[in-house]
Amino acid sequence: MLSIFKSIPTHMDYKGQKLAEQIFQGIILISAVIGFVYGLIIQQFGWTVYIVLAGFAVSCLLTLPPWPMYRRNPLPWQPVVSEASGEPNQKPQDNIKRKKHNK
Repeated sequence: MLSIFKSIPTHMDYKGQKLAEQIFQGIILISAVIGFVYGLIIQQFGWTVYIVLAGFAVSCLLTLPPWPMYRRNPLPWQPVVSEASGEPNQKPQDNIKRKKHNK
């Protein structure tokens, strides 16, 4: 049962994140303008809020799940280096000589 959930992708690449952000902002902006104009015409601020909330719900539905259109440009990761070379892993800071400060 849990293997079904593990097979669902949960990531976006960087270009997908940028696209999701642009879609989100566009939908929010368009719904705000439409809501403002419609609310101004009928003189009801409540309808403005409803239209903006509907735009928010649509944008969340389109941008929060990691749809395949957000995963088209994966990063090319470097291959894993095995530790069988015999050299212990050292942090880069260990190799740097530190200067002593005179008081």
